[in-house]
Amino acid sequence: MGCSFSGLNALYDAVNAGGDVWINENRFQILRQLGEGGFAYVYLVKEVVSDGGGGGGLAKKISVDPSHISGDGTYAMKKILIQSEEQLELVREEIRVSSLFNHPNLLPLLDHAIIAVKGAQQGSRNHEAYLLFPVHLDGTLLDVTKVMQTKKEFFPTITVLDIFRQLCAGLKHMHSFDPPYAHNDVKPGNVLITHRKGQPPLAILMDFGSARPARKEVRSRAEALQIQEWAAEHCSAPFRAPELWDCPSHANIDERTDIWSLGCTLYAIMYGSSPFEYVLGESGGSLQLAVMNAQIKWPSGPDSPYPEPLRQFVVWMLQPQPAVRPNIDDIIIHVDKLLSKYSSQAQ
Repeated sequence: MGCSFSGLNALYDAVNAGGDVWINENRFQILRQLGEGGFAYVYLVKEVVSDGGGGGGLAKKISVDPSHISGDGTYAMKKILIQSEEQLELVREEIRVSSLFNHPNLLPLLDHAIIAVKGAQQGSRNHEAYLLFPVHLDGTLLDVTKVMQTKKEFFPTITVLDIFRQLCAGLKHMHSFDPPYAHNDVKPGNVLITHRKGQPPLAILMDFGSARPARKEVRSRAEALQIQEWAAEHCSAPFRAPELWDCPSHANIDERTDIWSLGCTLYAIMYGSSPFEYVLGESGGSLQLAVMNAQIKWPSGPDSPYPEPLRQFVVWMLQPQPAVRPNIDDIIIHVDKLLSKYSSQAQ
């Protein structure tokens, strides 16, 4: 999916004051800001449908899956301020990679536009990108687990496994490409949750800004350092695999970096944080050392809210040596066995 630079494609007016934005042929009214981070802002928007039309303009786009069309016309719009050629290339890559995937547990990119705007200095040009997604107003898994922590509540075992199984399904789609893609930033803050009546929550993996082809051959110290520097910028530290903290000079990196992050995320669904974040509160504690040695800290107390096989499942994914770490198919087989076991016990 290409990017258009025509100013007509994303005319905007007083975005921060709740004006309208055009993304290609479709117009959206900004309702409110949902969040921000770095150079990006996320808004709740509503499609403005012309009086003469039967159905919204977005619904007529051939590239948009009808199941992603909002019933009430609301969507999430990500606005990115681009101030360098390097940033521009990164946004183009995020758009390209996001457009590859089509899976119910991966957030789809519905439409996008990039426009040129006047820079701060006379004669300079910056860009702004507008990316349109389905909206999920229940927030992220991080938001949900934070609230649960304050109330000292835990997900039931079967709900933990169901949320986790959905994340595995989304990652399997990415890992099944040729060549496989790694998400590179699997964490609760990148999982959207939608509560459903009488069903487990819907879990959708989002943010493909760090997603890249997974397999890399490292054959020198310079290449190893390059991977470490890239990972330090793009992969959240408490969920980052050991081989991305300290990359050997001769190594084959693959999609099992995501399996490590997945293990950390399963722990976080259970207990609300990465299994290694405890060191950040310790004097002289080293997150890197805790990760490299897989020093998992389990909550103390005689009554664990979760059965031992679930803890063992986490440990299995958090193997410091990637060569012995399971792949996504292994994980899915195991989580399905656990789902079968604990769903029958819950009945």
